[in-house]
This record gives sequence, structure tokens and C-alpha cells, in this order.
Amino acid sequence: MPSSASRSVVVHAASRRAASTIATKYSSAVYNAALAKSPATLDKVASELGAISSVLTTSPELTEYTVLDTLFSKSAGNAKNAAVSDITKNLFTVLADNGRLGETPGVIEGFNELFAEYKGELNVVVTSATPLTKEILSRLETSLKQSQAASKSKVLKVTNKVNPTILGGLVVDFGDKSIDLSVQSRVNKLNQVLQRVLSHIFSLVPIS
Repeated sequence: MPSSASRSVVVHAASRRAASTIATKYSSAVYNAALAKSPATLDKVASELGAISSVLTTSPELTEYTVLDTLFSKSAGNAKNAAVSDITKNLFTVLADNGRLGETPGVIEGFNELFAEYKGELNVVVTSATPLTKEILSRLETSLKQSQAASKSKVLKVTNKVNPTILGGLVVDFGDKSIDLSVQSRVNKLNQVLQRVLSHIFSLVPIS
């Protein structure tokens, strides 16, 4: 166990777009290391990171020790399962030693995107203020299948994420692209326009 394991670090579940540049570097490193070893190793690492991601989702506040303890025990399922891969162990050991466990959600997110691309999948996250009905999701999926990005993929996966702060409308994320059709986005743009107008008006008013 890393020497820094006694120090508490709070790990927060991040939004899909929250992955930092640092997290992206870790994602690429673990993906390339696993792929270089073998496709089977890549699948195993993906499964292990998926287990860790599930734990982070259900328990958003964890110490370094808890994260690593979960990795080395619960993610393996039981004694009959194979041990956790060295690549996954090394990833979290380095994250802990460098005080970067807070980047864990972003690292896993970035890895999943690379893994999906490797498998020919296009994962689309549709964010809405309230849950979308199956009918709307089906219509969205049909429309997305006709897009250029989807035509290059073998599998299209659409996930609905709920975020009340967008107020209404949709935010569609896929690959490295994001289409913001939310009401909040429109409100922000309107506020920016109003601020520019007011600034211009004030600049014309003589100061006595």
C-alpha cells in the first residue's frame, strides 16, 4: 500500500466533461499499456475500472485507503476470480502516490472513451433537465444513427443523464464534441448580450 494511504482524499463523481488534462494523460497511459500487452488484458482492465467506477458512483466520498482496498479486493469479486491486473494496480498506486486519486472519475471516463473507440462504439450522452421518455430516446437514437459520426461506428449507445441546472432543452455529448441546446445556455448567451449592450450604453453616458 502506498505511503500516502493514511491521508484522506475526497473523490467526487465528475461530469462527463470534467476530465482534466492530467486525467487524460493517465487514461491514455493505462489504455496504451493494456492494449500493448494484449486485447484480453485491455478487456480485463476495462472490467476492473468499471467495478471501481460503480463504487465511486454509489459512494462518492472515499479515502485513498478505501479506494485502493476496494480495488484490490471487491473489484475481484471473490477468491475464485482472477487477481486484479498489474496495470490496474499500478495505475491506482501511482495516482495515490502522486496525490491524484481525485482524478479517478476523469481517468476512468477517458479510458472508457478510448475503449469504446477501440470496439467501434459511439457513446452518446444526452443530458436533460428531467428524464426523457423511451419514445424520445428512441427518436433521438434514430436521428443520431443518420449522423456522420455514427456511420463510422459499429454500435451506437445512447445514455440519458439528468441535470436540472440546464433548466430545459438538451446537451448532447459524443466523442470530443458537445452540442449545447439547453435553456441555460440560451440564458447565458442572452445575459452576455445584455451585458455588452449595457456596457456600451454606460460608455456613452458622460461622467459628471
